Amino acid sequence: MKQPSCRERLEQALSRIADPNGEGARACLTVYADSARAAADAADARAARGAPLGPLDGAIVSVKDLFDIAGEPTRAGSKILAEEAAPAPADAVVVQRLRAAGAVIVAKTNMTEFAFSGIGANPHYGTPGNPRDRARVPGGSSSGAAVAVGDAMCDVGIGTDTGGSVRIPAALCGVVGFKPSRQRVPTAGAFPLSKTLDSVGPIANSVADCAKADAVLAGEKCSPLEPISLAGLRFGVADGLPLDRLDDTVAAAFAAAVARLDRAGVCVSDETLSLLDDMLAVNAKGGIGPAEACVALGDFLRRRGADIDPNVRVRIERGCAVSPSDYVAMLKERVRLIAAMAARLDGLDALVMPTTAIVAPTIAEVADAAVFAARNAAVLRNTSIVNFFDLCAISLPLPPPRPGALPSGLMLVARNGDDHRLLRIAAAVEPLLRDGARV
Repeated sequence: MKQPSCRERLEQALSRIADPNGEGARACLTVYADSARAAADAADARAARGAPLGPLDGAIVSVKDLFDIAGEPTRAGSKILAEEAAPAPADAVVVQRLRAAGAVIVAKTNMTEFAFSGIGANPHYGTPGNPRDRARVPGGSSSGAAVAVGDAMCDVGIGTDTGGSVRIPAALCGVVGFKPSRQRVPTAGAFPLSKTLDSVGPIANSVADCAKADAVLAGEKCSPLEPISLAGLRFGVADGLPLDRLDDTVAAAFAAAVARLDRAGVCVSDETLSLLDDMLAVNAKGGIGPAEACVALGDFLRRRGADIDPNVRVRIERGCAVSPSDYVAMLKERVRLIAAMAARLDGLDALVMPTTAIVAPTIAEVADAAVFAARNAAVLRNTSIVNFFDLCAISLPLPPPRPGALPSGLMLVARNGDDHRLLRIAAAVEPLLRDGARV
């Protein structure tokens, strides 16, 4: 059967984006139809003469609203920036790399304002409905990226991850999200939230597609992704905090996944991580991310606080309450804890934990500020561990524990720099977690 051309796939994606009954208007804030068609035609021409630029050539890609596109203001999901930001002088580095690899950039996707929450709600541009239940949030902050992938508006969505903003929406929308080791992918040309924690990663329908995009983002050669043999690998189930107060769907799906891993020959052990208590003690001073967010966003707070999403504004205000001495102390202690965690994970091939403690809440329930805060903490709790300890991680969709259950994610975590091996491990785990998989 003849495979559709890139242009044909693009037209299908554009049709989904334009569908008035779909989520395109809320998921995609800017659509690049004309330039995408030109890029698709160029990709088809290269394919016809047998000269593709690489594995991502002709892939339809969206980019989060906080990446610079030359000639237009970078909104970062904000009303203020839409009005005040000067046109970007050049594409963000990752956008340049995507174009050079032949990716067809179709749209800029919606996000939590300034990327500062894990729920994915946006009062300025609307909240895109979760592909599995339109009454529920998609997760954030890379909300539109996950919805665009889940609704086949693109093949890959490029997001950022400061405390889980790639992995959370991936888990809640039932797709794959990869957070690389922070230093591998440049953030130049991405609106900053936390200079210490910000990282850039892909969302896609498969580990293989995430790996292809990750190689391009990191400026590396893309090699074929060879799944590693699972037999004899050591996976540690992170006890304590990561398993605390899981909702019933997440708990059942996670337990079933661990059982599948065990049957596949993985050596699964329960691991108590006392370093998580040290992390909580550091964050009790206010947190590194919030303090740095105050630096990035404090001027907006002072000048136009009323124009900021109230749920985001309160988090900026908390960050601005962190004293300079506490900030310096947190950074210093984090350096020690990163080294200690790297040593603690020696001998383990991966940590495993639920990506989020809960499934996607409804858009209606998080309209209440107190409920929003509680649900936001629940979705960020596990993913933020990875950013704090400077690790890499991937979220894989978990099979539903019963028909009609909402999506949840299995997070595989590895030490900084072990990205390629983690992707190989994830490629081996992925088939075990598909609906109906049996070991």
